[in-house]
Amino acid sequence: MLTKKQKISKRFFDVILSFLMLPFVIIPLILLLIIASISTKQNGLFVQKRVGIYGSLFSFYKIRSLKGTWHEDIKAIKNSETPFGSWIRKTKLDELPQLFNVLKGDMSFVGPRPDIIGYADTLSNDDRIILSVRPGITGPATIKYKNEEEILLQQDNPKKYNDEVIWPDKVAINKEYVLTWSFTKDIYYLLKSL
Repeated sequence: MLTKKQKISKRFFDVILSFLMLPFVIIPLILLLIIASISTKQNGLFVQKRVGIYGSLFSFYKIRSLKGTWHEDIKAIKNSETPFGSWIRKTKLDELPQLFNVLKGDMSFVGPRPDIIGYADTLSNDDRIILSVRPGITGPATIKYKNEEEILLQQDNPKKYNDEVIWPDKVAINKEYVLTWSFTKDIYYLLKSL
């Protein structure tokens, strides 16, 4: 488990790296948001509540890749991926706005991936150690399941497979990450993600 000093050094690294990246990211980010707005006919910035450090909720940013269409017959929104959305998700460029999550202190560059409500917030006992660190843009579980969507599409019951196979494995991986954290491991995960 990270000490107070380790958490401070991890946060310091996140802030410095964010400021170094910002000048190179800002113009491509604006362009991608404009293209996403045109291709989805909605705000190009997708904002969703995710579970953060200590179980608190925060606004999580991504570039929108899905186009929602209202279907009167079923009274629901059906999401469809645009060609641009498919490309941006494959390249992971849809995650560029999370640089601002890192700057705000909601996220870290490396850590457990932030979950939607119904997963990380339900952790109990020693599994809750995962919530003692900021969620990350990347991390060991994110790298292992970089093709998670493809894996789930191959299952007869994707939600059941996620809940019974992928999610417990992610919890185990993320617990190990927190318990054995080191700065060199964070650098390794960043480089491996690139």
